[in-house]
Formats: sequence, C-alpha cells, structure tokens
Amino acid sequence: MAETAARLLPHLPDEVATTRLRRIMAEAAGAMPLLHALPDEISLWEILVRLPPKTLLRCRAVCHAWRRATSTRDFLLAHHACQPALPLLYNKDYNCSVGDHIKSIDIIPCDHRAADKLLSVARLDGTCDISLEACCDGLLVLRTWNKRGEGYAVTTFICNPGTRQYAPLHQLDGFGLLGMYPHRPTGDYRLLLYIVQKMRNDGCYLYTLGSGQPPRHIGCPDDKELMNSPASVFFHDSLHWHTDTMIMVFDTTNESFRQMRSPMISADDHADLFEMSDMFGMFSFNEKEKTVDIWVMQDYQSEVWAFQRRVELPIAEIMEQFQNSRGWFDLVAASWDSDMLLLIPFEDNWLLQVDMDGKLVGSIQHRFLYPTLLRLKQSLISHTFFPAKEGYVVNASPFIRPDGYVLSII
Repeated sequence: MAETAARLLPHLPDEVATTRLRRIMAEAAGAMPLLHALPDEISLWEILVRLPPKTLLRCRAVCHAWRRATSTRDFLLAHHACQPALPLLYNKDYNCSVGDHIKSIDIIPCDHRAADKLLSVARLDGTCDISLEACCDGLLVLRTWNKRGEGYAVTTFICNPGTRQYAPLHQLDGFGLLGMYPHRPTGDYRLLLYIVQKMRNDGCYLYTLGSGQPPRHIGCPDDKELMNSPASVFFHDSLHWHTDTMIMVFDTTNESFRQMRSPMISADDHADLFEMSDMFGMFSFNEKEKTVDIWVMQDYQSEVWAFQRRVELPIAEIMEQFQNSRGWFDLVAASWDSDMLLLIPFEDNWLLQVDMDGKLVGSIQHRFLYPTLLRLKQSLISHTFFPAKEGYVVNASPFIRPDGYVLSII
C-alpha cells in the first residue's frame, strides 16, 4: 500500500500518505469490498482510478458503493493525476448555406495510439465564433465573438468538459488572456491578463477564479511583447513564452516576471515551446528549408539548452500522395508521455502526422480539423467557483452533444 499511496498522494510524506489512503478507503467503500475476491487497494486505487472519465461515470451506476467510493475528492484528485495529458484539437462545423457561419465546435484530445483518434469530449453551440485560449488541470478558457453592429462583443468563459460545467467570466470583459495557472500557496486558479484597448504598455493583471473582485494590476516588462507571443507553456510552476530573442517567464508562486535564455535560431524561423514528460523544449520551423529543429533544456536552473535533432519534412511523399504541397505551414509539435509528432493541417481537409525521423506516419481526413499548443488532462473534480458565477450552467447549452461523440473520418 505504501507504494500506491506515494504514487497517488505524492504531495504528502510517505507515512502520512499511507495512513491517509487507508482512511480514504475505509470511508469510501465501507465494510464490503467493491469487487469480490479483490482488495479495495487494487480495485479502487489500481483499476478504477485509471479509467477514462466517461467509463468511470458509467461505473458509478453499478451500485451505491461504487458511486460513493469514486465520488470523494481524494479519489477524484488521484483519478485526475492518472489521466494522460493529450494534445488538444478542435473541429469547426460550418453551415455552408449561411456563408461562414459556424454551427458547432468540437473539443478533441488527440490520442494517436487509440482506435478512436477523434473522440470529442465536448461539442459547443456555434451561434458565435469560439476560440480555445488556455487549458489547466482539465479546465478550459474559451472566448466567443458575437457580431454587434459594426463590431463584436467578446466574452470569456470557463469550462470543464469532464463535469460539463460552463460559466461566463464577465469581470474579464476588455481583457486579453496571457495564461492560466494553479496558485500553489492558495490552491486557487488564476488568469494572467492584459488590457486589450490600451495602446500603451499598461502592465499585466491577475484574476482569481471565484473572486468577486476585478482583476488586480501587477507589473510587467512589456505586455505588448507577450501579446504577440504564442500560447504560454506551464513548466516548473511557471508560465513561459517565446519572444523574438528570449523566453519570458512568470513565476506563479511569487507572481513575478524574469527572462530566460533562448536557443539561437534564425529570425525567419517560427518557434514555439513545448513540455513533455518533465522535459522543457522548443521547436523552430524553417518554412524555406522545410525543416523543424528540436531543442531541449538540459539544465533548467542554469538555462542550458541542447540541440536534439533536425526533422526534414517529407515533401516528396506529401506531393506524391496529395498532389499538392501548399497551404500547410501552421504546424505544431504535439507531445505525449514519451512521444512527439508534428501535426500539420493540410488544405483544410487533412491533419498529417510526421514523426521525429521525418516520416509521414499518419493522416486524418476531416474538414476544418486543427491542432493547438494546448494539452488537456481531463478532470471530474467539481470546483466551487462555477455555481457562484452568474450564467452558470451544467450539462446544458452551449453543450449540445453528450461527451464521447466520435467524429466521423471522411
């Protein structure tokens, strides 16, 4: 049991974790074992805790004991810790009869080893345009644009696809989002923001989810530089952005900025950061040479980078198979536990998959399917800040299809 406790409760000392796990098991399951001839240490903490969210929810219908055992906060925290962090895709379904009107958007964690690669965890109503802005611990920050007169009304939302909770964040009207993170000292989730309308450098702002207070102002070296940077990457309890010449770092514990050295790359290269299996890295795409360079950080504290490999994209194979080599330069380096693939949207009809040896190892034919720099680690934890928000809904519009919907592949 000690080994199981250390894995599921890594934030506690070993003896405390073992005692805590025994108490949780006793409170959750009662006198009778959950599965005949199997101790609860195995059935609950080795089997049920590893199930995907949808399967676990179905198991709760077996009996009251299973529902009670899998509904405690400690179990849900352990269940979330066991879920894989999967690269996030999105698919927009357009209504061709009404111009470019979007009917819906599907949120899709991409598991390249699964049979159902396009398993949507949520389908949202597309009465307005929707974009995925940030992701943290199973929570998604979305932004919608509604046509209003000569302009657009922009609204920010928080969503948990696992629990199907959804709420607007009206306190963020007029703000842009730089990143989302868990604040370890308080257990809160916070958003790092900037003011959209101001042309001058006004610094950054912080907003705590669940707070009734407006975002509070903090200092920032240059919010305009961060505004033009790709999405942030959360690593070592810090948010990271790659700018033109350096990496900007926001320490989420003391909530302060600093700079970090970046690998030397060509000014013409498009570069983004990634995190994979406790490894921090950067990829840079040279559109002219059709190559992708992969860099990894060998020593985070000393800021030592090492060049890992250069991937030559299989242009000849793509031209032969698809009779075209244009319109596919918005590639993303997607990481799993120990694997990495280059995901390349191609001609709005295909999502190509290229491995680190430059081989075309897969292709998914589906219209308007796009990769993101975000990764989703699903969670069934219900957060108290959701019901406190005006406009909060659960399992209702804008959710328009049950989770677990498999998108058809053309």
